[in-house]
Amino acid sequence: MNIVVKESDLIKASEEGVDEFLKVFIDRYKATIGAEVSADTMAELNAYQHTLLAYDLFREQINEGGFVQLIQNGYGGYIFHNPFAKSLKLFGATKMSKLVYAAREIYDANKEALEKETTEEEFYSMYVDFEAFDELEEKFFELEEETTCLVATYVDENIDLFATVDKD
Repeated sequence: MNIVVKESDLIKASEEGVDEFLKVFIDRYKATIGAEVSADTMAELNAYQHTLLAYDLFREQINEGGFVQLIQNGYGGYIFHNPFAKSLKLFGATKMSKLVYAAREIYDANKEALEKETTEEEFYSMYVDFEAFDELEEKFFELEEETTCLVATYVDENIDLFATVDKD
């Protein structure tokens, strides 16, 4: 599907920062596929668009509740069993790519326990059970700003892979 963004929106967002610039694309993707990424909507976006959407989701989930929350909210497969980490490397975000690969090792080794239905109490105890994610989360916070800039630069330099720009 052809995703169209307005040039005027990109210019305005660029003046506000990299997060706002990326948000122009992400908002269009979400409007196209609806609120949730699902098997039914996967084909609506290309691989580059999925990577950008996955990065947004990844950042949101890690910032709110770390890897445990990301996985408990059902995004483990979308992040770890798609070419997300490989794409981050292609975008120039090699350090974050390595972090995702490291998290995937923990996820794969503990997938059943991490994805099981939990009570609120069980959910919170998972943070103790899976302290292996703590170091990766700390590293994520160190890398997030740099990674977001790298992603935004890649999008800007390869904009036609992410959307068609309507010159208004």
